[in-house]
Amino acid sequence: MPYSPKDATAATAAANRQAAAGYEMGDRQDFVNADRGLIAPLPEPLRADDGRVIFDASRFDYIADDAPAPDTVHPSLWRQSQLIRRGGLYKVVDGLYQVRNNDIANLTVVEGESGLVVVDCTANVEAATQGMAMIREHVSDKPVAAVIYTHTHIDHYGGVKGIVSAEDVASGKVPIIAPGTIASFDKHAIGENVIAGNAMTRRASYAFNSLLDQGPGGCVTCGIGIASLPGVTISYLSPTDPITKTGTKRDLGGLEFEFLYAPDTEAPEEMHIWIPQLAALTCAENANHSLHNIQTLRGARTRDARNFARYLDETLERWGDDAAVHYGPHTWPVWGNQEVTGFLESQRDTYKYIHDQALRLANKGYTPLEAAEEIELPQSLGRKWFNRGYHGTLHHDVRAVFTKELGMWDGDPVSLHPHPPVETARRFVDLIGADQVLAEGKRSIEAGDYRWAAQILHTLVFAQPDHQAARELQADAYEQLGYQAEGPQWRGIYLTAAKELREGVQAATFATASPDTVLAMPVDILFDYAAVHLIGDLAATADLRIDLHFTDTGQTWTMWIANGVLNARRGASDRTQLTVTGPKAALVGALLAPATAEQLARSGAITLDGDPTVLHTLAGLLDDFDPDFPIVVP
Repeated sequence: MPYSPKDATAATAAANRQAAAGYEMGDRQDFVNADRGLIAPLPEPLRADDGRVIFDASRFDYIADDAPAPDTVHPSLWRQSQLIRRGGLYKVVDGLYQVRNNDIANLTVVEGESGLVVVDCTANVEAATQGMAMIREHVSDKPVAAVIYTHTHIDHYGGVKGIVSAEDVASGKVPIIAPGTIASFDKHAIGENVIAGNAMTRRASYAFNSLLDQGPGGCVTCGIGIASLPGVTISYLSPTDPITKTGTKRDLGGLEFEFLYAPDTEAPEEMHIWIPQLAALTCAENANHSLHNIQTLRGARTRDARNFARYLDETLERWGDDAAVHYGPHTWPVWGNQEVTGFLESQRDTYKYIHDQALRLANKGYTPLEAAEEIELPQSLGRKWFNRGYHGTLHHDVRAVFTKELGMWDGDPVSLHPHPPVETARRFVDLIGADQVLAEGKRSIEAGDYRWAAQILHTLVFAQPDHQAARELQADAYEQLGYQAEGPQWRGIYLTAAKELREGVQAATFATASPDTVLAMPVDILFDYAAVHLIGDLAATADLRIDLHFTDTGQTWTMWIANGVLNARRGASDRTQLTVTGPKAALVGALLAPATAEQLARSGAITLDGDPTVLHTLAGLLDDFDPDFPIVVP
């Protein structure tokens, strides 16, 4: 039976009231800025081609400007959500426009004399198509002269086919400009989202609230944008014009664009952009109306907080004296030179403070968790709304610096080789007794000590996952922790955990391995993707060698399995057992679903030369990934 979220307890209501007292809730400048330049509100609900409603802005009407924060939402997150719910087409400055909040990310369009330059494409084709329709209706019908990806994350390239056709990009009519070499951008954009994509998607469904109902007891917003959208189309087109050096310039649509290459920051490949004629600057996601993640909770490579600060300072040095506006791929702009430089300086110093203080405490012998409990931002930084934890949080960013600089071990020998969670839980419950654990959980909840309640009840749930009373109590603890969380990702994780403890595993809402993404994989990453499906112990004695000839690219690769490992390299093998020939789209199917290869051969999509039983053997060695694996129970 679906459940209705419970009310905030007295302890949670008191905690949120106390939090509100520590903020300048009367500061309304962000509301003025978020409304500035509105040309047109978002149209009626965003629909898919089949008529399905993908996004309806009216869902957020309950987060009205005059609505006080409910006890079930942290007051700072409520304020940020009041800002995030504003959506429409906005004029930033003459020649620069944004469609905001019909997706988790913005669509930015720069109008030059001869064409439009689109900076980031939103996460999905439907939102990008709607955004471009608004541009065409209210701003300009000039052709798209170029597309720019500021970095390698899906919410910045996923809507590209709503902006430009694959044919116009392939012909060279519309370049796609992006940081890093083309191979590197493809590798990080696709590899990060696909190689570990099943785990990342499951974790993201918690962090981005996508399994929760909209409302004050569930999802409010994602902190830097609206909630992620179900059932959307994610597209991908590879860049054609790489930026690998700071100071590189391009004339696009009749305007000059200058780039600052900023790798290994918020994304492995990222860049800042300066448009001198507009005095307009973006630092992509290295500067936001939120503290960002040094380590994402969805799962991605740990970032370098020191590099955030380094490249923000270089940006200030280059263009700080001249910048009149800073626009971002999320949230609203910052106007005025003093305001822009103050914003960037504060964000710079926040990331450097986190980096330096984490390593100071590491050098004093603190573990990551101990340091995270200790470090607070100075008031000069921490009281700035744009440094609050609406995406990353101070607590997990501090721990991420340890991970980046010192690795996965926290330095305490007890954590070097512990028993796995289920075995540990069983031993604790055997030692303490299930009744005593349950009683301590009840006592902790009554005392408002929800962190300890969740922790102690976790042992009982993992030792006895069918213990319904323990599941219900742990859900109660997680729910209150979610209500008290300022960070929407923490909120989403806690509230989704509570829902799954009560209702069971919720179905995943999206997959990063979309057809466009898989087909766009560079061939080496395609083999990496196949390799992580190989069941090592089953393949330990296998000896397979297959050549794949890609007729559309002219490449031939040989793939072999030995010692439980799938390897591949360019060129044919003189020892191959089977050669599979066809276009990449068909070979992807043969490689990732080898049981279908004979059917593909019968249809003429591929040809097989050699022993086709090799594919039957391969099929028996590949694993399937369940997109809905359990998290809160074993």
